Amino acid sequence: MGESRTSSQAKKKQQRGRLVTAKKKPSSVVKTVPKSSSKSSKNTTKSLMLPKDVLLNMYDLMVRARVLEERMIQVYRRGEAFFWIGGPGEEAFGVALGLLVNKGQGPSHDFLHLHYRCTPTLLAMGMSDEDALRLIMNKASDTSTGGRNFANHYCFPQWNVAPVSSPIGIQYGIAIGTAIAQKRAQGGAVSIITGGDAGSAEGDFATSLIWSSRPANPLPMYITVQNNKWGISTDYDSQHGEKSVADRGKAFGIRTGIYNGNDPIESYLAIKSDLDYIRKNNRPVLAEFKVSRLYGHSSASGANRINNEECCIETFEKKLVDQKVITTSECKKIKDEHFENIRVKSEQIREEPGPAAETLWDHTFANGENGDWRKF
Repeated sequence: MGESRTSSQAKKKQQRGRLVTAKKKPSSVVKTVPKSSSKSSKNTTKSLMLPKDVLLNMYDLMVRARVLEERMIQVYRRGEAFFWIGGPGEEAFGVALGLLVNKGQGPSHDFLHLHYRCTPTLLAMGMSDEDALRLIMNKASDTSTGGRNFANHYCFPQWNVAPVSSPIGIQYGIAIGTAIAQKRAQGGAVSIITGGDAGSAEGDFATSLIWSSRPANPLPMYITVQNNKWGISTDYDSQHGEKSVADRGKAFGIRTGIYNGNDPIESYLAIKSDLDYIRKNNRPVLAEFKVSRLYGHSSASGANRINNEECCIETFEKKLVDQKVITTSECKKIKDEHFENIRVKSEQIREEPGPAAETLWDHTFANGENGDWRKF
């Protein structure tokens, strides 16, 4: 009996050991959102898992981003801009990301390689409404491009925000370089990439998965996809063999996650958890956020409101009102104030001059070097 009991206990210890070992292995399976990152805060709204001031700040920024985008659509329709493309419907994800960025310049801070639906992220980081309006209206005072690029194609070197480019998906490949520099600097910084589900079909996306996950030198890259189920006018289901874009990370041993990008709380907690993991382990994460597309692809498709898509602001507002974090009248006041504030700014910027012809060659090369070939 003694020998049998000892043998049984040994087997149990071996089984427990195998379970512990299994838990410690890097996981590439879809992960769930943590229950809360704010348990120690006395001001945390328990059912909403975040402090009240964070919830209200997110709501304010989301509303501001939506009002700004809708104003830019009006600017285009009045003939005061050549083109509009933006991110109405992606405010929940975008604002949450912007609030969690390690903002600054140089390899000890996060680098951002964004696509052209990034206004909510940059507003949360501190961008002004004027910066967005001057860019779409092609004014000389535009700090991103001097009035020489499309709406939402920002560039903020002081925040490590790389120039947003029109070619689809190239940001995934470019981010490899900044991630290598950040890892060498050993400052715990991350190269953050955003893009759409259609962009994940480009070779640059596959390149980012390969380079970020090499066993000899994994990289601190946050590879994100905002999946709105559309690539201009082509639907997701007719183009993608994989069930979810995030599934593609499993083959490379990359930690993956699929989240409700229309929920700012879930997005915030997921992004925080992912960034904490990358900073600690210097390893990549592939995260897919399911979002809505509320005004079509761009002005090329009409930019009309699509009514059968979920509005993340309406959903979030209802949740905040139901939990008595804010009142309906307070919500209306926030919307009205942003509407009037942005309206006045757009009217003032309308009168500003466009770029002079001689500035065409400015900023062609690094450090402001002029690119006029006639002067070479």
